[in-house]
Amino acid sequence: MLNETLKQARRAIVAVVGFTLLTIGVVMLVTPGPGWAVIILGLSVLAAEFVWARRLLKRLKQAGTEIANSIFTGRNKPTTAQTRTEGLGQADAAEEGTHQKFLSGG
Repeated sequence: MLNETLKQARRAIVAVVGFTLLTIGVVMLVTPGPGWAVIILGLSVLAAEFVWARRLLKRLKQAGTEIANSIFTGRNKPTTAQTRTEGLGQADAAEEGTHQKFLSGG
């Protein structure tokens, strides 16, 4: 009996703390502050007790990963004269080659 009461009390405390953090995070989206970080923290607290919060947190992490991948994909590719001139017309490519010769001192 006491064990069941402690479980319910823990669940209530997690719910109050989690929803408070979620509310503060939503307010921070329109005011200065780390809104998304607080929302993720609130969902993390709620995920300790609620399956729906765990699923939502997983979807939020996946969306964040997709956004990060779309932003940072292709940034580390080396740029060479050949890759820069592939999309240029013939006259533009010749001009690009002239610039490369000038810059290299040749």
